[in-house]
Amino acid sequence: MKKEQVVHCQFSVWYPLFRAVTIRSVILPLPENVKEYLLDDGTLVVSGREDPPSHAQEGSDDAEEIQWSDDENTTTLKAPEFPEFTAKVQEAISSLGGSVFPKLNWSAPRDAYWIAMNSSLKCKALSDIFLLFKSSDFITRDLTQPFIHCTDDSPDPSLNYELVLRKWCELIPGAEFRCFVKENKLIGISQRDYTQYYDHISKQHEEICRSIQEFFKKHIQYKFLDEDFVFDVYRDSRGKTWLIDFNPFGEVTDSLLFTWEELTCGKNLKGDQGEGEATEQDCPVFRCTNSEVTVQPSPYLSYRLPKDFVDLSTGEDVHKLIDFLKLKRNQQDDD
Repeated sequence: MKKEQVVHCQFSVWYPLFRAVTIRSVILPLPENVKEYLLDDGTLVVSGREDPPSHAQEGSDDAEEIQWSDDENTTTLKAPEFPEFTAKVQEAISSLGGSVFPKLNWSAPRDAYWIAMNSSLKCKALSDIFLLFKSSDFITRDLTQPFIHCTDDSPDPSLNYELVLRKWCELIPGAEFRCFVKENKLIGISQRDYTQYYDHISKQHEEICRSIQEFFKKHIQYKFLDEDFVFDVYRDSRGKTWLIDFNPFGEVTDSLLFTWEELTCGKNLKGDQGEGEATEQDCPVFRCTNSEVTVQPSPYLSYRLPKDFVDLSTGEDVHKLIDFLKLKRNQQDDD
């Protein structure tokens, strides 16, 4: 995988070419001070929070329990503010209907959905986006190691980081598919959410494969900047196919129900096709989870924290915060 291939998969590079067949989006330059804030390893403090957690009323017992520190060296953490950037983001969100799916040049914070109060990547304000981005290893990788799996020794290309806001759409996981293209030929299609069994995919796999092939030949083939790449699509309830994203053809991209050895060498790919299926050279191999026996846990579970940690980090449960502060005070008293 070459660095140039990674550059070509940036959202702002491919979106102008395929705008007509994908979800409406807005691209905003990411200011350097915002990038620094996202990479700050300090305490997670979300800037621009619109709905701060409720506090106990003054004079109550709970309020007295919270305000126990008299240490003059105690500092109050305050989130940095980005008023101009915040205004641009809010304007873009409004233009896209009030709710968006956020990402950077390449990645979305799919590994951090658990920390959001709605357990979703649906964002209505910059504070929602910051909470997801600062909790995501995927976003950190975009910002620090975008060329980590590249094999060429050329200098890293200069990058302009961008915040991508996509109009929020309720996408059904069982209707998403990942497609693998080598030398401008569609060689493989995988069920995107391979951890679950979807009966309609098993029953309609020939129709799904055929419609994705037609979409590829009409809208994608020979139009992308590389001949080796990966793209994701979504088939809506009417059977129409939509482009979702492009990814580099290499190990940085999840191969799902394939292996990268199969995809790069062509090993075992032809053996997947049944006798009744087409045998043309450009016929892709289609793979899906065939039964509930093969269902697997979500790959994003390893990124999660215990729920108590999440409640504390977001301030969602004020009683847990009070208990935590009591515990810290008791520990200091014992010391």
